[in-house]
Amino acid sequence: MAGRFTPRPTRTTVRGGEAAMPTSVPHPATAPAVPHPATAPRTRTWVPGAPTDLGLVLGPLRRGPADPAFRITSDGSVWRAARTPQGPGTLRVAQRGEAVQAEAWGPGADWLLSQLPSLMGALDDPAAFEPRHRIVAHAQHHRPGLRLTRTGLVLESLIPSILEQKVTTDEAYRAWRLLLHTYGTPAPGPTGPLRLRVMPDPRTWSLIPSWEWHRAGVDNKRASTILRAVKVARRLEEAAAMNPPEARARLELVPGIGPWTSAETVQRSNGAADAVTTGDLHLPGIVGYALAGNRDADDAEMLRLLAPYEEQGQRHRAARLILLSGRTPARRQPKMRRTNIANW
Repeated sequence: MAGRFTPRPTRTTVRGGEAAMPTSVPHPATAPAVPHPATAPRTRTWVPGAPTDLGLVLGPLRRGPADPAFRITSDGSVWRAARTPQGPGTLRVAQRGEAVQAEAWGPGADWLLSQLPSLMGALDDPAAFEPRHRIVAHAQHHRPGLRLTRTGLVLESLIPSILEQKVTTDEAYRAWRLLLHTYGTPAPGPTGPLRLRVMPDPRTWSLIPSWEWHRAGVDNKRASTILRAVKVARRLEEAAAMNPPEARARLELVPGIGPWTSAETVQRSNGAADAVTTGDLHLPGIVGYALAGNRDADDAEMLRLLAPYEEQGQRHRAARLILLSGRTPARRQPKMRRTNIANW
């Protein structure tokens, strides 16, 4: 019954990286059996040193509720398909008590398991964050399991971020979904019922014909930016090992990748706690409204309000907690109109 009264995530909190998890998870002994392939999965158990919320940590990696590379199942597991430096792999992560249990399949299994602690926020330091506003302190108190993930993979966050430029999230999610179903590869392991897909490799991205971009609703500007990025994929992937400012500088060398896209990428690939997103249509107004009652705030005003967190290197965390608080100005005009260029 308790699950019935759990507040559902709003669109704002979902944008803050809150992936809804099942309210009641079966005990491991009675959890639904998962069919295993002939080759047994690699496994790893890791115990975090602090409270960790699986949905909050991995939620930012999901690109919409039907993301072909990300699934949440009824037993409380998160399934994730990724293209690693060692090849495609599938990772299944479940929280059982204080432990995080993981299984992995495919050529990239060992790499995914080796990255499990950083993926779950082990390299994040929430202790460095000190709330300076009541609403931020309140959100932090109610989200003790928030950790910033670090995937160590750049393209898998960069490409969907490019798709999200200048369009509604629904349009971007649709494009990501169609492109992965058409050009991605089936994820290794027992993923048939989930229809998990591993995103295409750089060469496959570069061979997508122009009419397929159009059919997915991706205009020439965004498609061209992706094509320029995959041509230097190896150099961009090196940014995962850099500090966030250097990583962003490298990404922004590619024409079409600006501060908005680089911030959205390194927040996920590098766990960048200070990479606040500028150039966003809604975020300045949300932050301005939450901290100062100013729904018309611009980027400059947002950065001024977040300045107390700059010296901590925690502006992105503060902005994300504001999003997770759900405090957002009431809509006073229609949403941005959806357009589908495939109909033109």
